[in-house]
Amino acid sequence: MLVERGMHVLGFEVVGDAYAIASNYLRGSGAIADSEVPNEPLVEIIVKLFQRGECNRLRLANLAIAEFEARMPA
Repeated sequence: MLVERGMHVLGFEVVGDAYAIASNYLRGSGAIADSEVPNEPLVEIIVKLFQRGECNRLRLANLAIAEFEARMPA
């Protein structure tokens, strides 16, 4: 859990929820394999976006999906 100026920010939950949303979509589309192991590039994208200030779970997931798909070879 992150604490900033007395305000509790549940960063772990936001990142975890965003990963769950994004990975479910990407598994369904066939972009990533169905695995118990987290997809590291997707995790890195989500953490980077969160560190830049994006805190909305759904927006974070959508931005991560877009960036992940943009990085994929054609």
